Amino acid sequence: MREVHISKITEMVKKLCIDANYYLPEDVKKRLIKSKEEEQFPVAKNIIDILIENSDIADEENRPMCQDTGMVVVFVEIGQDIHVVGGGLEDAINEGVRQGYRDGSLRKSVVSDPLERVNTKDNTPAIIHYQIVKDDTLKITVAPKGFGSENMSQLKMLKPADGLQGVKDFVLKVVKEAGPNPCPPIIVGVGIGGSFDKAAILAKKALMRSTDVRNEKAYYASLEEDLLKEINALGIGPQGFGGKTTALAVNVETYATHIAGLPVAVNINCHATRHMEAYL
Repeated sequence: MREVHISKITEMVKKLCIDANYYLPEDVKKRLIKSKEEEQFPVAKNIIDILIENSDIADEENRPMCQDTGMVVVFVEIGQDIHVVGGGLEDAINEGVRQGYRDGSLRKSVVSDPLERVNTKDNTPAIIHYQIVKDDTLKITVAPKGFGSENMSQLKMLKPADGLQGVKDFVLKVVKEAGPNPCPPIIVGVGIGGSFDKAAILAKKALMRSTDVRNEKAYYASLEEDLLKEINALGIGPQGFGGKTTALAVNVETYATHIAGLPVAVNINCHATRHMEAYL
């Protein structure tokens, strides 16, 4: 049994909150550069250039890439042979968020109640998803999620008879309805299967995967590529001004489901697709 003190968890989460807001993932930056080279519409090319310059400034000056520094979503993979000592795991994570948003000069965007709308003033509580694994490792992924893109996400309980085409039609419908609102070029996370709640988590988790990595199953890797082509054919373009770069990538995650169901969730991210991970 390996012991991990909560102080290490807090420090890790603090750093991940800051880094995720300051630094654009390298795979996304490469896709922006590639998209700029392939764009033929001058306005779209110029907008992508501005996005790249913005990420460069954030990187060099240690500043947030965007004014919306998000609500923090945390994925915790904790080994069954880990013993957290010194306090509660969830308290340690929220303390890391609190310190990260304070010391990183990040905007506090969380309200304590969805209707009363009182700001918590420290960006807590975070949304935390746990997965128990077999070893004695602890992996934490921090994903600050802005709501310009989150508000454009949708979930639908399709019928099994809707099949592959039904899934495609729904994903394209969501992206088309989102239009310029999620600040394209976007990353599209798609969750297929499970239950109502599982599909949404799958879609969120899909956004944590590198845009350079396709689904391990060839069938879904092909679906990712097909959806990306069809989304970019919509012509929404960077920031909605037109062009061939509406999305940088589509990531699909799946899970077993009921014989009577075909849940599909689409979680949209802006180009920043902020996430960082670390191990203890």
